[in-house]
Amino acid sequence: MKTENRHEHFEPPSLLGNLLRSLHIDIPLFIGLVLAALLSFIILYSAAGQEMAVLYRQAARIGLAFALMAALAHVNPNQFKQYSTILFSFGIILLLAVLVMGEIGKGAQRWLDLGFFRFQPSEMIKLTTPMMVARYLSEHRLPPKTGQLLIASGLILLPTLLIAKQPDLGTAILVASSGAGVLFFAGLSWAFIAAIIAALASLTPIIWHFMHGYQRDRVLTFLNPEADPLGRGYHIIQSKIAIGSGGIYGKGWLGSTQSELEFLPESSTDFIFAVFAEEFGLFGCVGLLLLYLLIIARCLHIASQAQDTYCRLLASSLAFTFFVYVFVNIGMVIGVLPVVGVPLPLISYGGTSIVTLLAGFGILMSIHTHKKRLSR
Repeated sequence: MKTENRHEHFEPPSLLGNLLRSLHIDIPLFIGLVLAALLSFIILYSAAGQEMAVLYRQAARIGLAFALMAALAHVNPNQFKQYSTILFSFGIILLLAVLVMGEIGKGAQRWLDLGFFRFQPSEMIKLTTPMMVARYLSEHRLPPKTGQLLIASGLILLPTLLIAKQPDLGTAILVASSGAGVLFFAGLSWAFIAAIIAALASLTPIIWHFMHGYQRDRVLTFLNPEADPLGRGYHIIQSKIAIGSGGIYGKGWLGSTQSELEFLPESSTDFIFAVFAEEFGLFGCVGLLLLYLLIIARCLHIASQAQDTYCRLLASSLAFTFFVYVFVNIGMVIGVLPVVGVPLPLISYGGTSIVTLLAGFGILMSIHTHKKRLSR
């Protein structure tokens, strides 16, 4: 009897897709991150005065960040939990070392120079703080009780105050947000949230007293930038002019006059969103926000599918921290928040924030891809 060869009709597996899966890379999240990186090159070329050297440096940093992301994606999430206490303690020691022997630049003491390597320990704390708080809370029944909340709050407050002492208010806000995200997703009661808000409000005079002069100036400038249009209010006024001049459709790529004529300070770093808005208009801004929304939604999906409480809390916190990055940067650029020096995530020029962000996404991918393998 003659046997007929039957051919099944199916799409051959994607070679790239198989490669990414073998590297523990979550494909939807990876696509969103690559799109953001490509967008960074496009707008940075314009914001940096069309200097290719800037793009080369940015490409090197992004390449390093993606390599770190892939490396962390390979690590089993249980390892993150196991070493959370050690990594957090090491980070606190480094922050104390910064206050004693850190390098001073632009009025801030934030860097440690080891001779062959110079780095900012506060970037590491953005990851180790939620890891530590997630580990502590995951070892107790949720929602946490008052005593557990106080201990967790202390774990958040310690690195936050050490970073604020440098001073680095922007990073301190991000570290506090990363820890607060863990508390919120652990089932923090609205009564406790209200109590925290009330406590912070009552401490406003004390906080104001201990703020540095330039930090007070930023708050006053936020409240009334027109009071000193050629001084402290110059940044935000020029930023608003750039955003407003973009209109609905924008002036087109390379058409940013505020950046090209050097009216807009920090156009390639903290205020790059203003350049983007001027060139691509309202439609472009909506598109960028949608890209950010898709990345955050994918992160929250990964958190919802996490295999245990620790992974769920950590993944949720990393997603929340990314949201805070976006919210604070765009908020300060459009004038609804004080300027605190937070870059636009994955878009602004710089190395430390991109490396930290993609390291966080590597942890998220580890949580998701190892969960899939364990469930088989």
